Amino acid sequence: MPKSTAEVWDPFLRVFHWGLVVSFAVTYFTGDEAREAHVVTGWAVLVLILFRVFWGFVGPTHARFAVFVKPPAATYAYLRQVARGAEPRHLGHNPAGGAMVVILLLITAGTGVVGVLLTTDAYWGSEAVDTLHSLFAHVTAACVAIHIAGVLFTSVRTRENLVWSMVTAVSGQRGKMMFREPRAIFSFLRRP
Repeated sequence: MPKSTAEVWDPFLRVFHWGLVVSFAVTYFTGDEAREAHVVTGWAVLVLILFRVFWGFVGPTHARFAVFVKPPAATYAYLRQVARGAEPRHLGHNPAGGAMVVILLLITAGTGVVGVLLTTDAYWGSEAVDTLHSLFAHVTAACVAIHIAGVLFTSVRTRENLVWSMVTAVSGQRGKMMFREPRAIFSFLRRP
């Protein structure tokens, strides 16, 4: 386990992460009610994902897919370690987090691409494509919920405020945690 802190999340990665959070949330909760906002933020999601994929190959160490995306067997082995309470500490994404990054990028991109299809002459008004777009969006939202649960679970397990580390870039602050007592469960919204 790291004994000191380290700057893990580079500025681009943090801007990407929170930009995607906001863009996806606006896109998800607007839909037909605010079509223009939905389309603009949907495009923002796709552009952010394109930049993130590029950054996954050329960015700093902890942003690179080669560093944190592990084979399925390694991810499964890590999840077995978690179930036993014996998982190793990771600076940056753990194998389950790496898998979730890939899943979220793919399913969110799929949602956006199907959304773009709905704006073309070929698929404008297509009920089947609209249903597929909605399905992708709901699966993305479910994956986001799983991601948040995983972050909170790992934060409790490691006693590190992982949400705050995605704001400050600093990871490895063991003991500076939000779960010292049950009523503090939402203290990750403020600085520890």
